[in-house]
Amino acid sequence: MPSNDVRTLLQTAVPTAAAGVVAAAVSAGVAGGKGAVGAVVATLVVILFMGIGLVVLQRTARSLPHLFQAMGLMLYTAQLLLLFIFVAVFKDTSLFNPKAFAITLVATTLAWIGAQARAHMKAKILYVEPESSDAREPKKTGSSA
Repeated sequence: MPSNDVRTLLQTAVPTAAAGVVAAAVSAGVAGGKGAVGAVVATLVVILFMGIGLVVLQRTARSLPHLFQAMGLMLYTAQLLLLFIFVAVFKDTSLFNPKAFAITLVATTLAWIGAQARAHMKAKILYVEPESSDAREPKKTGSSA
């Protein structure tokens, strides 16, 4: 994974984890230990789902740039559907507090999206391929008479 990709991943995962820690503390205060567990699980789910999506999207951009936009839209739609399915499956669980889980899931997803937008805005990504130094020098063709 190129260093720019790792930098983007870190710039999105770290603020999301920080938001998850805050959510776990608030959930522990409001809903007790099960609230904290729900917040931690939600944070891990968001970092896992969104992290995998970011890696897939970056690889698609590198190998199939003409599919980048369509792949991004499909990927974000799939991630949201998977998150909704995850919430639906665990809505009646006794392992953790479902409300703390759901609220943390939304909060950390928004934190990830905001951090990803910020990381993209701060990245110095070339949108035009720079010319090489050889391309600027005129090449001589034909005879030199």
